[in-house]
Parts: sequence; structure tokens; C-alpha cells
Amino acid sequence: MVQNRTKLQKLFNRLRVDRDSDLKKIVPILGDITEPELGISQADQQLLTDTVSVVFHSAATVKFDEALKLSVTINILGTKRLVHLCHSMKNLEALIHVSTAYCNCDRFEVKEEIYPPPYDPENIIQAMDWMDDELIQTLTPKLIGNRPNTYTFTKALTEHMLLKESGNLPVAIVRPSIVISSVKEPMAGWVDNWNGPTGIIAAAGKGFFRSMLCHEDKIADLVPVDIVINLMICAAWRTATSRPNDIMVYNCCTGQKAPITWKEFVHQCFLSMRKHPLGDLMWYPDGQCRSNYLMNSICKYTLHFFPAYILDALSWLSGKKPIMVRVQTKLEKAATCLTYFSTRQWKFLDENALTLFSMLSYQDKMTFPFDVRQINWPAYIEHYVLGIRQFIFKESPSSLPKARKQLSKFYCLHRISQLLFVLLMWRFVILRSASARRYWYFFLDLVLRLARLLPIL
Repeated sequence: MVQNRTKLQKLFNRLRVDRDSDLKKIVPILGDITEPELGISQADQQLLTDTVSVVFHSAATVKFDEALKLSVTINILGTKRLVHLCHSMKNLEALIHVSTAYCNCDRFEVKEEIYPPPYDPENIIQAMDWMDDELIQTLTPKLIGNRPNTYTFTKALTEHMLLKESGNLPVAIVRPSIVISSVKEPMAGWVDNWNGPTGIIAAAGKGFFRSMLCHEDKIADLVPVDIVINLMICAAWRTATSRPNDIMVYNCCTGQKAPITWKEFVHQCFLSMRKHPLGDLMWYPDGQCRSNYLMNSICKYTLHFFPAYILDALSWLSGKKPIMVRVQTKLEKAATCLTYFSTRQWKFLDENALTLFSMLSYQDKMTFPFDVRQINWPAYIEHYVLGIRQFIFKESPSSLPKARKQLSKFYCLHRISQLLFVLLMWRFVILRSASARRYWYFFLDLVLRLARLLPIL
């Protein structure tokens, strides 16, 4: 709780300086989305129904491997309970539901519309009530079908549930792709969690994550968090003022209008991590994406787990708590969850989002920018890495000179280790293969003959 409070204090520092009085408008409400009536007291429910005019619903479990029962409870049933509360709001102008562009990842082309779900959401909610955990776990792969995880499955069902339960409520859905750090607000590079690729990039920056299963030529559909927020605000404005007959869906993505490949994203990350290195490096930050499963598996054990076991053994011998194998196991789990999205590509159509942006006045476009075509990826990724350094690892800019010196040392060690590896492999081949020795001696003899022909200076 104290840690979360500290995060929020930093998040609102700029607002405290520019518009401190606005913070007094915030009224916290105690609640729990997993509980009946959202765990909100009757008095607070009355306060909400009397005063609230715009609802942004982003409460969800975003864990890809969340147990299906909990994912259904939070993502589907929790949203249903919120819609029920919204029906009681006397002044409701807009309900903006945050979904995900990947809720329809079983399709290559995803339009800005709600697709028919594989099951009726109400039937799934009821099934979770009477099934025990073991039965649910057994049936989960069958239920989610072609989708990779319970998150995308329940998000798809939630959209259809909104279609059925919202009635005449003014509802819109915003579907972001992979959300990472801010491009501008509240400050460039703001990031406060390890979700998506952030944990992998952070570990790579420390030097102990060097290989991931990924198709480099595929589009990395990444979107800054403040662009998503700005689109949500503008979607609420349009929903409240135009009152569309149908639920408007806005795909908030970069793949169509500002594409960047995984190869370029990883390359830019490493460039920035070497320019602004993290402190307390484990090794020189380097690595690559690999499309071959076998090669990635070999690298996983030789570059990740083998060094981790050695470091843990040294820690154990010195009386310290071994943690590196546990860290690598968590990273491998995160990388596995991300693999589905880094080895595929989708076409997320975003015409509704572009149309909405074109409807804004010049001043509103400056205040709530969400045109992804304006993203400068190299500059943005540099701020992303700086954000990881500052907000994830809590490292101040004053520590950069020391970190750069450490990086230089690890660079030398990295190159020396590569040279030693090549020499060892060469010696192994020469000793094991007679034909390789013949070719080697032939090459040396040729070099010596050519050297004798050179003029003496």
C-alpha cells in the first residue's frame, strides 16, 4: 500500500505544481470488483449514482495465465456488475470500457466491431459457479480454443456481454494493443509495471536475458499509455455529445499507421540501454530474437539458466540467498506468454480512431494527442529505456557516469569471452577433425608464401 501511494505521489507531481486545487476533486471509493455490488457500500453507491456522469472502466486482471475462474469473475462478472450500477446513474453521459485489441486474436484482420463470441458469457459465468477448480482447469484449454490465454478469451466475452447488458446506456469500447510507457504525459517514459515487454527489456538491460523466441520481421504493435488515455477521454466526449445508436469500438494501435518491427524495436532498445546503461549490471547488455525454437531453447539454457545456476551456487557458498534461477524462471514464463504475440502479426483496422481525431479542434488535438503517426520511435524508445531506469529500478540520472564506466568494463569482458569461445571451438574442431587440420595447415602455408612475396620495407 505504501509503495502504491509513493507511485501515485510521483505520478501527480506535475498536477500538484500546475493545478493543485484539482486534486481536491478526487474522492476515493472503497470497493472490490470480485465482490457482489463491487464491494461498494450503499452510501457510496448512492454518491456515485447521484454525481457521476462519465465512467472509465479499466479494472481487469491482465495476467495472461490467470486461472479462468478468477479471470471470468473480474473481467466478465465484474464488468456486468459495473453496468448494473451504471443503469442507476442519473446523469450518465458515457461509459468507456477498456478492452484489448487481442481479444479477437483468432482473426488476422480485426475490425472496429464486436464479434460473436464462442460461448454465451452468461453460460460461462454460471459454469464457473458450479464447477470445481480442478474441472475448470481441465476444461480451460478446450474453452479458450484458438485464443492463447484466459485474458484474451474473457475480454472477448466481456465485449459481447456489454452488447447484451448495456441496453440504452451510452457505451464505447477502446481496444489498445500492447501498452507500454508514456510518450509525453505525465512525463516522457513513465512506466510503473513489468507488463508486456517491459520486464524482458529491463532484464536484457541488466545483461542476464539474451535470447527470445520472436519473428523479427513481424510488426510489434506497441502503443504508449498516454495515447490510450487521450483516446479514452475523446471517446467519452464523442459518446456523450453524439449518442451513437450502436456501441462504438476504437482500436488503439500502431501497426497500420506507425509500424515498427520487433527487430527495430529490440535494436533501438539496446542502443538506448548502452547509451543510458542501468546500474549493477550482471553482464554486457546484448542479445537477439530467434525464430528457431530449437536454437532459442539451446540459448535459453546456455545463456540464461547455466549462468544462473553458477551464480546461485556462488551465492549459496558465500552465505547469500540464491535468486537467479528463480528470476530466470519468471522471465522465461513472461517470455513464453509474450511469444504468441511476438511470432504473429495482425491487421487492426483503426478508422474509427482516426475519424475521432479528425473531429477534434486544433486545441483539443494539442491537449489530447492520440495520432500514432506522430510517434518518433527512436526518441520514444530512448525515453522508454530511461523510464525503466528511473521508475522501475529507481536509478537517478546522477548515477549514469558510474554506470557507463561499468558498461565499458563489461564490454571488454564480453568481447574477450567471445574471442575465447571462438578459440576453444577452433581448437576443438582442429583436434577432432583430420580434414580440418589439413585445411588449416594449408591456409597457414598459403599465408606464409604470400608473406614472403611482400616487399621488405
